[in-house]
Amino acid sequence: MASTVGIAAAAAFAGAAMAIVEDLPTENNGGSIVEDFSYPGAAGILESQGVELISGDGHIILADCKTPPAGDIGLIKVYTTELIGQNGEGLVCFKALGPVGRLDLKVPAVYEIRGDGQRPGAGHNGTATVVTSGGVRTTKDLDPDGSTQFGIGEGGKEPTTLLQLTVVP
Repeated sequence: MASTVGIAAAAAFAGAAMAIVEDLPTENNGGSIVEDFSYPGAAGILESQGVELISGDGHIILADCKTPPAGDIGLIKVYTTELIGQNGEGLVCFKALGPVGRLDLKVPAVYEIRGDGQRPGAGHNGTATVVTSGGVRTTKDLDPDGSTQFGIGEGGKEPTTLLQLTVVP
């Protein structure tokens, strides 16, 4: 009887393995199942808002700037001299969905980033990496409950492009 159960289990396992093999990605069924962390809908966002969202871990997302705060946490607000963003006003907003997150992007002409905290001690800690038109990269800690200046916002002569936002514990 033990051998019959063993044979039945082996047959069930082989059947399950065949089902898995049959579901492997191909060009006909959608390709690779490997996560590439590309931002969903990025082409449409670039076209409509002028913001290039490249990749991330899903814990920092593009948000409607009219979204009200949830308690003491609002949105991370990126200010730019370019007329981009949801309403073409030079404001792009992001929501941190957890204590850790990363978003690679390109937002031109950034001069200020406002943290998402609505009172002291409430906002997410994070960093922003920018690059000047001359190729100088800078990473700064963001003020979680206030504003951090970049490029022309801090008296620089070159505009900066935001390349990465992170949220860290």
